Amino acid sequence: MTDETADATAEADREELPGGVAQRLEAILMIADEPLGVGALATAVKAPVKEVRRALAALVADYDGVEGAPARGFELREVGGGWRFYVRGEYDDMVAAYIGGQAPARLSQAALETLAVIAYKQPVTRSQVASIRAVNVDSVVRTLLARGLVTEISTHPETGAILYGTTDLLLQQLGINSLEELPPISPLLDDGSDGFDEVMA
Repeated sequence: MTDETADATAEADREELPGGVAQRLEAILMIADEPLGVGALATAVKAPVKEVRRALAALVADYDGVEGAPARGFELREVGGGWRFYVRGEYDDMVAAYIGGQAPARLSQAALETLAVIAYKQPVTRSQVASIRAVNVDSVVRTLLARGLVTEISTHPETGAILYGTTDLLLQQLGINSLEELPPISPLLDDGSDGFDEVMA
Protein backbone atom coordinates (compact mmCIF):
# COMPACT_ATOMS: atom_id res chain seq x y z
CA MET A 1 0.00 0.00 0.00
CA THR A 2 1.42 3.39 -1.01
CA ASP A 3 1.50 6.36 1.37
CA GLU A 4 -1.02 8.18 -0.83
CA THR A 5 -3.43 5.23 -0.77
CA ALA A 6 -3.10 4.89 2.99
CA ASP A 7 -3.73 8.62 3.46
CA ALA A 8 -6.80 8.49 1.22
CA THR A 9 -8.19 5.50 3.10
CA ALA A 10 -7.50 7.11 6.48
CA GLU A 11 -9.18 10.34 5.40
CA ALA A 12 -12.22 8.53 4.00
CA ASP A 13 -12.65 6.54 7.21
CA ARG A 14 -11.78 9.40 9.59
CA GLU A 15 -14.08 9.43 12.60
CA GLU A 16 -13.96 10.23 16.29
CA LEU A 17 -11.54 7.75 17.82
CA PRO A 18 -10.28 7.41 21.39
CA GLY A 19 -6.82 8.72 22.28
CA GLY A 20 -4.18 10.23 20.06
CA VAL A 21 -2.35 8.64 17.15
CA ALA A 22 0.43 7.33 19.40
CA GLN A 23 -2.03 5.64 21.75
CA ARG A 24 -3.93 4.08 18.87
CA LEU A 25 -0.67 2.82 17.38
CA GLU A 26 0.24 1.22 20.70
CA ALA A 27 -3.11 -0.56 20.81
CA ILE A 28 -2.66 -2.00 17.31
CA LEU A 29 1.01 -2.90 17.75
CA MET A 30 0.27 -4.60 21.08
CA ILE A 31 -1.75 -7.32 19.35
CA ALA A 32 0.28 -7.55 16.12
CA ASP A 33 2.03 -10.90 15.69
CA GLU A 34 3.88 -9.77 12.56
CA PRO A 35 5.56 -6.46 11.58
CA LEU A 36 3.09 -3.88 10.23
CA GLY A 37 4.05 -1.38 7.55
CA VAL A 38 3.44 2.34 7.97
CA GLY A 39 0.67 2.28 5.36
CA ALA A 40 -1.18 -0.52 7.15
CA LEU A 41 -0.78 1.27 10.48
CA ALA A 42 -2.05 4.55 9.00
CA THR A 43 -5.15 2.80 7.73
CA ALA A 44 -5.69 1.00 11.05
CA VAL A 45 -5.44 4.13 13.20
CA LYS A 46 -7.09 6.38 10.59
CA ALA A 47 -4.30 8.96 10.44
CA PRO A 48 -2.05 10.39 7.69
CA VAL A 49 1.19 8.52 7.02
CA LYS A 50 3.35 11.52 8.00
CA GLU A 51 1.57 11.76 11.33
CA VAL A 52 2.04 8.03 11.90
CA ARG A 53 5.77 8.29 11.14
CA ARG A 54 6.12 11.11 13.67
CA ALA A 55 4.20 9.16 16.29
CA LEU A 56 6.33 6.04 15.71
CA ALA A 57 9.53 8.08 16.13
CA ALA A 58 8.16 9.58 19.36
CA LEU A 59 7.23 6.13 20.70
CA VAL A 60 10.69 4.75 19.88
CA ALA A 61 12.31 7.65 21.71
CA ASP A 62 9.97 7.21 24.69
CA TYR A 63 10.62 3.47 25.00
CA ASP A 64 14.39 4.00 24.59
CA GLY A 65 14.45 6.58 27.38
CA VAL A 66 15.81 9.36 25.18
CA GLU A 67 14.41 12.12 27.44
CA GLY A 68 16.16 10.76 30.52
CA ALA A 69 13.51 8.29 31.68
CA PRO A 70 14.66 4.68 32.03
CA ALA A 71 14.41 2.57 28.89
CA ARG A 72 11.52 0.10 28.85
CA GLY A 73 12.02 -3.67 28.90
CA PHE A 74 10.66 -3.75 25.36
CA GLU A 75 11.40 -1.74 22.24
CA LEU A 76 9.64 -0.75 19.04
CA ARG A 77 11.67 -1.72 15.99
CA GLU A 78 11.24 -1.59 12.22
CA VAL A 79 12.07 -5.02 10.80
CA GLY A 80 11.53 -6.12 7.22
CA GLY A 81 9.67 -2.94 6.35
CA GLY A 82 7.25 -3.23 9.26
CA TRP A 83 6.96 -2.19 12.91
CA ARG A 84 6.58 -4.49 15.89
CA PHE A 85 7.27 -4.70 19.63
CA TYR A 86 10.26 -6.80 20.69
CA VAL A 87 11.83 -7.72 24.02
CA ARG A 88 14.89 -5.54 24.54
CA GLY A 89 18.03 -7.53 23.74
CA GLU A 90 19.50 -7.58 27.24
CA TYR A 91 16.38 -9.34 28.56
CA ASP A 92 16.27 -12.12 25.94
CA ASP A 93 17.92 -14.76 28.13
CA MET A 94 15.72 -13.97 31.12
CA VAL A 95 12.52 -14.12 29.07
CA ALA A 96 13.61 -17.34 27.35
CA ALA A 97 14.37 -18.91 30.74
CA TYR A 98 10.97 -17.84 32.06
CA ILE A 99 9.10 -19.22 29.07
CA GLY A 100 11.12 -22.43 29.20
CA GLY A 101 10.39 -22.79 32.90
CA GLN A 102 6.67 -22.32 32.30
CA ALA A 103 6.54 -24.86 29.51
CA PRO A 104 5.38 -28.38 30.38
CA ALA A 105 7.72 -31.32 29.90
CA ARG A 106 5.68 -32.52 26.95
CA LEU A 107 4.32 -30.49 24.07
CA SER A 108 0.57 -30.00 24.02
CA GLN A 109 -1.55 -31.35 21.19
CA ALA A 110 -1.89 -27.80 19.85
CA ALA A 111 1.89 -27.36 19.87
CA LEU A 112 2.43 -30.68 18.10
CA GLU A 113 -0.09 -29.80 15.41
CA THR A 114 1.45 -26.35 14.90
CA LEU A 115 4.93 -27.86 14.78
CA ALA A 116 3.78 -30.34 12.13
CA VAL A 117 2.36 -27.57 9.96
CA ILE A 118 5.59 -25.58 10.20
CA ALA A 119 7.70 -28.65 9.48
CA TYR A 120 5.78 -29.56 6.32
CA LYS A 121 5.01 -26.06 5.04
CA GLN A 122 8.18 -24.13 5.86
CA PRO A 123 9.00 -21.42 5.28
CA VAL A 124 5.60 -20.31 6.57
CA THR A 125 4.13 -17.28 8.36
CA ARG A 126 2.08 -17.36 11.54
CA SER A 127 -1.01 -16.26 9.65
CA GLN A 128 -0.61 -19.16 7.21
CA VAL A 129 -0.26 -21.61 10.09
CA ALA A 130 -3.30 -20.08 11.79
CA SER A 131 -5.27 -20.38 8.54
CA ILE A 132 -4.44 -24.07 8.23
CA ARG A 133 -5.22 -24.84 11.88
CA ALA A 134 -8.19 -22.42 11.99
CA VAL A 135 -7.07 -21.13 15.40
CA ASN A 136 -4.78 -18.43 16.77
CA VAL A 137 -1.26 -19.86 17.09
CA ASP A 138 0.63 -16.90 18.59
CA SER A 139 1.28 -18.40 22.03
CA VAL A 140 2.02 -21.84 20.58
CA VAL A 141 4.62 -20.42 18.18
CA ARG A 142 6.23 -18.52 21.07
CA THR A 143 6.46 -21.79 23.00
CA LEU A 144 8.05 -23.58 20.04
CA LEU A 145 10.52 -20.71 19.61
CA ALA A 146 11.43 -20.87 23.31
CA ARG A 147 11.93 -24.63 23.05
CA GLY A 148 14.29 -24.11 20.13
CA LEU A 149 12.19 -26.30 17.82
CA VAL A 150 11.37 -23.54 15.34
CA THR A 151 13.16 -20.34 14.38
CA GLU A 152 12.63 -17.14 12.41
CA ILE A 153 14.15 -17.80 8.97
CA SER A 154 13.51 -14.56 7.11
CA THR A 155 10.71 -12.20 6.15
CA HIS A 156 8.22 -12.48 3.31
CA PRO A 157 9.46 -10.27 0.44
CA GLU A 158 6.02 -8.76 -0.20
CA THR A 159 4.27 -8.61 3.18
CA GLY A 160 7.23 -8.39 5.54
CA ALA A 161 5.70 -11.16 7.66
CA ILE A 162 8.17 -13.33 9.54
CA LEU A 163 8.76 -16.76 7.98
CA TYR A 164 9.26 -19.68 10.35
CA GLY A 165 11.02 -22.99 9.90
CA THR A 166 12.23 -25.88 12.04
CA THR A 167 15.66 -26.22 13.63
CA ASP A 168 18.32 -28.91 13.78
CA LEU A 169 17.15 -29.60 17.33
CA LEU A 170 13.83 -30.88 15.97
CA LEU A 171 15.67 -33.26 13.65
CA GLN A 172 17.69 -34.49 16.62
CA GLN A 173 14.55 -34.99 18.70
CA LEU A 174 12.92 -36.93 15.85
CA GLY A 175 16.09 -38.92 15.18
CA ILE A 176 16.25 -38.01 11.49
CA ASN A 177 18.88 -36.33 9.34
CA SER A 178 16.68 -34.14 7.16
CA LEU A 179 13.09 -33.07 6.58
CA GLU A 180 12.98 -35.37 3.57
CA GLU A 181 12.75 -38.26 6.03
CA LEU A 182 9.44 -37.02 7.41
CA PRO A 183 6.57 -39.33 6.47
CA PRO A 184 4.26 -38.08 3.70
CA ILE A 185 1.00 -36.50 4.73
CA SER A 186 -1.97 -38.70 3.90
CA PRO A 187 -4.14 -37.37 1.06
CA LEU A 188 -7.08 -38.06 3.37
CA LEU A 189 -5.86 -35.21 5.58
CA ASP A 190 -6.30 -32.55 2.91
CA ASP A 191 -6.66 -29.13 4.51
CA GLY A 192 -7.37 -27.34 1.26
CA SER A 193 -3.81 -26.06 0.98
CA ASP A 194 -2.11 -26.91 -2.29
CA GLY A 195 1.12 -28.76 -1.84
CA PHE A 196 0.71 -29.46 1.88
CA ASP A 197 1.53 -33.11 1.24
CA GLU A 198 4.95 -32.12 -0.02
CA VAL A 199 7.88 -31.72 2.34
CA MET A 200 9.48 -28.34 1.79
CA ALA A 201 13.07 -28.21 2.94
